[in-house]
Amino acid sequence: MLDSFEILTTSGVVLWSRSYDLVAPSIINGLIRDVFIEERVLPGASVADDASAARNPPYKKDKYTLKWTSVKDLGLIFVAVYQSLLQLSWIDKLLDNIKTIFVDLYGDQLRKPHTSVVECDFDAYFDQQLRELEGSVDSRGPLKLQEKDLTTPSSSDTGDEPPPPIPGLLQASTKPLHSNATSTDATPIPTPDTSRPTTPLVGHLLSGSAGPKGTSRRAKKAAALSANISSGEETSRRKPKANKATSKKLRKWDADGFADEDDEVTLDYSATSPGVEGGDGLDESAKVAVEDIRPETFGTRTGKGQFVLKDLDNEVHSILQGANAKKAPDTTASNSVLGSSLGAISGLFRNIVGGKVLTKADLDKPMRGIEEHLLKKNVAREAAVRLCDGVERELIGVKTGSFESVEATIRTSMESSLRKILTPTTSLDLLRAITSTTSPSALNPLASRRPYVISIVGVNGVGKSTNLSKLAFFLLQNDFKVLIAACDTFRSGAVEQLRVHARNLKELAQREGRGEVELFEKGYGKDAANIAKDAVAYAAAQQFDVVLIDTAGRRHNDARLMSNLEKFAQLANPDKIFMVGEALVGSDSVAQARNFNAAFGAGRHLDGFIISKCDTVGDMVGSLVSMVHATGIPVVFLGVGQHYGDLRTLNVGWAVSMLMS
Repeated sequence: MLDSFEILTTSGVVLWSRSYDLVAPSIINGLIRDVFIEERVLPGASVADDASAARNPPYKKDKYTLKWTSVKDLGLIFVAVYQSLLQLSWIDKLLDNIKTIFVDLYGDQLRKPHTSVVECDFDAYFDQQLRELEGSVDSRGPLKLQEKDLTTPSSSDTGDEPPPPIPGLLQASTKPLHSNATSTDATPIPTPDTSRPTTPLVGHLLSGSAGPKGTSRRAKKAAALSANISSGEETSRRKPKANKATSKKLRKWDADGFADEDDEVTLDYSATSPGVEGGDGLDESAKVAVEDIRPETFGTRTGKGQFVLKDLDNEVHSILQGANAKKAPDTTASNSVLGSSLGAISGLFRNIVGGKVLTKADLDKPMRGIEEHLLKKNVAREAAVRLCDGVERELIGVKTGSFESVEATIRTSMESSLRKILTPTTSLDLLRAITSTTSPSALNPLASRRPYVISIVGVNGVGKSTNLSKLAFFLLQNDFKVLIAACDTFRSGAVEQLRVHARNLKELAQREGRGEVELFEKGYGKDAANIAKDAVAYAAAQQFDVVLIDTAGRRHNDARLMSNLEKFAQLANPDKIFMVGEALVGSDSVAQARNFNAAFGAGRHLDGFIISKCDTVGDMVGSLVSMVHATGIPVVFLGVGQHYGDLRTLNVGWAVSMLMS
């Protein structure tokens, strides 16, 4: 693991640093003194602007290895410190990427005259690169010695200090295996286990008394029982078996999902207990302070004051791609010189590589490979087959370009098809739609102010309540007054879950001074559609801007449960209906999307997808394509974690690159 990373100037000013372990200042000071002041650089090292960190040999001091790179015209030094026993193959790439990103973000400020310090909000960019590079390569690979290194004065043959230990060799321990002395190590004391161990310990072994060998079986059983009683592991008497007449009465459910119980039995456990403060059903002593979430880590604020979600990965990658494009050699002159020659000889290879009219026989084998590739990316088979069939129909009869293989032509066409599918055909500007509804313009004087209603639906366990809370936090950042309607009246704990979310969001909103949030709930066992209707009416009366309606999870192939959504859509009349789908789901995503899209009655359908758990699948994001391809409904948001700020918008270029990688 990385111990420290510092960005400093040649004059000694630390612009930004990140420490994962305590590293003495003398470690980095030694690097600056030996390499940059006394210029003890081995042959092959470079301090040029475009030099990669891989060209600079590692600098070793004490138990640490330091890798470094620099920007000469800005006077910047980038240093990474880690344990010498580790072999981090990605450290050079990290240094190069961080140098490129930092110079792109703050280079203009550092070039201003009389500027030695800049305000660097660089944590998110560094964490993204470290997470990406650490995840791509196993940092705990086999240990091996690095061939080139800088020898520090402290490790020379002066006799001051012993040579550093050789990695991979363990010194014999001189400590005894057993010691009666009190240990000073911070080892947690194990909790005593009162249950009966499967293997008896030394203190639990039973020793038989010396007696005649001819002891009867009944006597042995009595002796063992008395020993167990004396050890305290079992009671002297067995507990009587419970009477069958006093067993728990099974709860019966009718066809509408309601319990058939006596009148005096209360099934609504969401009511606030007597003596509980705060009105959220939680004891004050059990409440934990909500961790601060910095808005700049997941979004940016525009000049008009709107808070817009951002894609940090796409931002960082665009910076790195731009830098790589600048480093690429300029081949324009060479192309102009050799243009006539290439045109003359390209015809010789048209039948082998390019210039070929594609037929179905040419496309069969490559298309099968593309189909298998999409299936491995978690694309549903139906969507993958239809995609490949469409690409094949487009390419039959097409003439490939010069020096362009059939595979490259198919790949380009497939990427184009994926972009067309994932690119929305309607506006996804949710903030603009909310503003136009809650604040009618003067051009439409007949329009009255009303709350903007968003409903969240989906199958069981996909994260509807969690993503609803993320969406609420995003709306709070835009100073909206949000009402959360708890319309999941069936699942145990659904109302309590939203209470906790509402309490946390209210605390964050008050702490940041942005927006308001409130929970509307009527407990369990009620009709969800009527609760949603009442919530919308309450929001209109109390001047709320947005109503977020949480619904019960239901199986997409359960016709009885799905039929309730039509009544829900009629009574609540939401402006947007978002379905939460899992990135983990496979071929079933097509059926889920189609059934939910057709469940709201004539003329009403889904308005967008929220794909949850995208942080758990890596590049297997095929469920996005499956759902959009089956319904034509766009993906609005992506859930990428468990925090309120872990909500992102879809970047089509990123999704296509993940699918085709």
